[in-house]
Amino acid sequence: MNLPKSLAQASLPWYGIDFGNGLPNGRFTNGRTVADIIGDHSGLPRPPPFLDSSLSEDVILSNGVNFASGGGGILNETGGLFIQRISLSRQIELFQGTQQLIADKIGKEEADKFFQDGRYVVALGSNDFINNYLMPVYSDSWKYNDQTFIDYLMETLGAQLKVLHSLGARQLMVFGLGPMGCIPLQRVLSSSGGCQDRTNKLALSFNKATDQLVTGLSAQLANASFKFGDAYDVVNDLITSPKKHGFSNADSPCCSMGRIRPAITCTPMSTLCKDRSKYVFWDEYHPSDRANQMIADELIKKFGFLISPSPAPDSAPSPDSS
Repeated sequence: MNLPKSLAQASLPWYGIDFGNGLPNGRFTNGRTVADIIGDHSGLPRPPPFLDSSLSEDVILSNGVNFASGGGGILNETGGLFIQRISLSRQIELFQGTQQLIADKIGKEEADKFFQDGRYVVALGSNDFINNYLMPVYSDSWKYNDQTFIDYLMETLGAQLKVLHSLGARQLMVFGLGPMGCIPLQRVLSSSGGCQDRTNKLALSFNKATDQLVTGLSAQLANASFKFGDAYDVVNDLITSPKKHGFSNADSPCCSMGRIRPAITCTPMSTLCKDRSKYVFWDEYHPSDRANQMIADELIKKFGFLISPSPAPDSAPSPDSS
C-alpha cells in the first residue's frame, strides 16, 4: 500500500532488489512473497496494490487486487505506532467499495459471479502480537492474557471472514504464523540471543485456534471452501536446521545496520549480506526470497495447488543468484 506517512515502508531500497527490475515494489523482502510463489505456480496473475495509481476496473478484472498493508493487523488498534496502516476491517471496507466499482462496470450479476469465482488470501496475525500485544505501550498488553487475547483475535477474525463470505468469497485461505519468537527482532531483544519461547507458543496457539475457526466456518457457511495454511513446521525447520537447507544464517537479517539493531526496516543506509541466498531472514521481521520459495513449496505440496501451464511473470532470479 502507498501510505506516505507509514513507518512500515517497503518502498525503500533494498526491498525488491531480486524482483523484476530490482526496484522497491511494496513487498517486505528482497524478492517474492509466499503468496507470489503460490499464485505463480497456480497460473494466477499478480494482483496490484489497491493504491496503485494505474489501478482500474479493467486491471482488477484481469489481475485482481491486493489490499495488504505494512503494519496492519486483524485488530484495528494493531500497528498504531506506525502512524499509517490499513487494518483487515478497513481492507474489507475497501473491498466492498471495489465490488461496487466492478458492478457499475459489468453489472451486478456478472460482478457477483466474478467475486464468487475469485480466490482470496488472508495473511495477518503476526503484527497483532509483535506490534500490539507484546508491546507494553499498547493497552491490549495489559487488558488481556495470552488466552483471552487469542480469543479476542478469533472473535474478530471470525466476524471478518463471515463478512468476506457475505461479499462473495468462497475459495479462501488463511495463512498461519511461523515461529515469531525466532525472527531476528525477537532474538535481539532476548538477553541470550535465542528464540523467545513465549512468542512461539503464542504463534502455535493462534494457529490451532485459527485452524479450528476456519474449519468450522467452511462447514457452516454456504459453498465455502475455507482452508488454513500452516507453515509453522517448515519455517521452524529452516531456522533450527539451516545448513540442511543450504542456509548459513538463520538468526540475523541480511539487510541490517550492522551493530545498530533492531532497525525496524531495511533502509538505503543498511548494508546487505554477501550472499542473499544464504540468509533465512531478509530484515528483522521477514524471510528472504529463497526462504519464501521453500515455505511456498511445502504449502503447494500440502494443498496440491494446481500447476501453472505457463511461466510465471517477473520471476525472481534463481536462488544461487539472489
